[in-house]
Amino acid sequence: MGPNGYTKEPRGNRLAPASAVAVDVALFTIQDASLRVLLVKRGAPPFRGAWSLPGGFVRRDESVDEAALRELQEETSIRTVYLEQLYTFGELDRDPRGRVISVSYYAVVHQERSRISAGQQIAGAKWFAVHRLPALAFDHREIVHAALERLRNKVNYTSVAFQLLPKKFALSELQRAYEVILGQRLDKRNFRKKMLQLGMLRDTHEQRAEGRQRPARLYAFPEARVIKLQEKGIIVPF
Repeated sequence: MGPNGYTKEPRGNRLAPASAVAVDVALFTIQDASLRVLLVKRGAPPFRGAWSLPGGFVRRDESVDEAALRELQEETSIRTVYLEQLYTFGELDRDPRGRVISVSYYAVVHQERSRISAGQQIAGAKWFAVHRLPALAFDHREIVHAALERLRNKVNYTSVAFQLLPKKFALSELQRAYEVILGQRLDKRNFRKKMLQLGMLRDTHEQRAEGRQRPARLYAFPEARVIKLQEKGIIVPF
């Protein structure tokens, strides 16, 4: 390493700064009518024993997207999620080990695929309600808040909320998912009208009993990917 913290590896006519790139993932699911985020308990310093987001350093032979998926799988055993890049966090003092720039992600997964198993490098993994977070390591509370804000904005103009549902669902389940994410009650008639007008729901012609109420009609979302509704000329403000 040369003077002023620079390595001697040339990059063009300049020296590459001695810094590291990490990834952190804010993974959300809905459990017990509550929006929850996955946290892991750190098994090594810094912040040994503290809760943090799943994540780690990017290897030389992988992209940041590949690193995010790998870290999530290694630390929690969760594989299949909707994952999207969120923001880059690069404050000088965000990591006591040195200059570490974090590319953060937010992700969502249906509760049926949210079973976790803590990896060998961590002391535990647990789902926490977003409004009852413990003390978090690094700047991870800030990352969670940014991810939650992004998720709430995205549900108004994309189909991301559908990723939190089973393959077949009632409109009441879809409405509850929106209400849990947004943190507010929605008008039932207005919500159903707008959802049916989108033209994205496929009627399965199946029904499911819901207590003493009449059976609910089940729908399916035929797209495996998240659709940007505004690109289709559709706005869904609630």
